[in-house]
Amino acid sequence: MPDDTPTHQDRLKRNGPPAGLSGIFQLKEAEGDGKEASCKAFGYLRGIEDKAQALELRFQSGDSMWFPYGWLGTWQYSRSAGLLLKFSGDVVYLVLIRGSNLDRPLTDESINLTRAGLQRHRVLWLREMTPDEIQQVGDTGPTIHSIEVAQFESQAALREWLAEKAPAFLHGSGQALR
Repeated sequence: MPDDTPTHQDRLKRNGPPAGLSGIFQLKEAEGDGKEASCKAFGYLRGIEDKAQALELRFQSGDSMWFPYGWLGTWQYSRSAGLLLKFSGDVVYLVLIRGSNLDRPLTDESINLTRAGLQRHRVLWLREMTPDEIQQVGDTGPTIHSIEVAQFESQAALREWLAEKAPAFLHGSGQALR
């Protein structure tokens, strides 16, 4: 026998929010539906004022890793080297994201991964794409080929890793990662 009991969302849609403070809270909860959007490379919050608490990294292996936006420090974008994020918590983590068109706005949207996404803490998740997905997107949007995460307890180890993986971030404005 199916359960025909209306859910909270069903009652809210049918009757509208109740009066008073509880009505305001329920309305806010209902407004949250559909505010999330995505492309193949990343998911984001649609509302300009909305902010995510953490960034999820999704790997092709099926594993995920989360970093709180409160830990996000310096980050840099280089068309040739990718996107480098620095998270500082109990240790320092560098996240190197390689792909193409990482700063390109999505079609019919005012969001892109860098300025309107990460800078405003609206990006919920980033994901490594399969070669087929990368080919499907082509040059029309952002693609993420790989995400590498490394943790460091010393500045020397951090600089050594960067020298090997992404030397472009060690020169010029890359000095800001100190």
